[in-house]
Amino acid sequence: MSFFSSGVEYGLHCLLCLVDTKAGASAVSTRDIAELQGLPVEFVAKIFTRLQRANLVTSSAGLHGGFRLARDAREISVLDVVTAIDGEKSLFECKEIRDRCAVFEGNAPVWATQGVCSIHAVMLEAEKSMRSVLSACSLADIAATVQAKADPGFGGAVTDWLMHRGTNRRPRKDLTGPHPGEEGDSLVELS
Repeated sequence: MSFFSSGVEYGLHCLLCLVDTKAGASAVSTRDIAELQGLPVEFVAKIFTRLQRANLVTSSAGLHGGFRLARDAREISVLDVVTAIDGEKSLFECKEIRDRCAVFEGNAPVWATQGVCSIHAVMLEAEKSMRSVLSACSLADIAATVQAKADPGFGGAVTDWLMHRGTNRRPRKDLTGPHPGEEGDSLVELS
């Protein structure tokens, strides 16, 4: 079982689609990002609801509405995305079983329970290291790594695909409410 939800991975992939979106360019809809990534629109919309609540993306309403990064990709850390999607959670939850040793017969001595549990201390240090690594890596860092590995035309092809979709978007006839990503879009929480 993984510590982070699949929403974190999908959220990071989806945010990479927004890294090259310039301020004057069309916003990118959750529908287009979902189609590009091969994901259900509802799932992507839920992810973007959380990202917007965390002020990592902004949205605009309307036919050509959608999402943009709320700040420069260099200012959005992987830890920001993890926290936005999965929330604050500890790596380890100490159950304080050290005071339940049968030898103590329900009356653990102070030396056995004083201070932070040695096992918990190791886990706290591991969590501190993990958070440090995640906060040191930005969305821009990941985008640069992807760009360095990808075929030279890939990034431009993705941007062109998304921009073409945004420019040629037509009203949806199957929904009377707002499109996913628009203001007023009500979504249930990710599980």
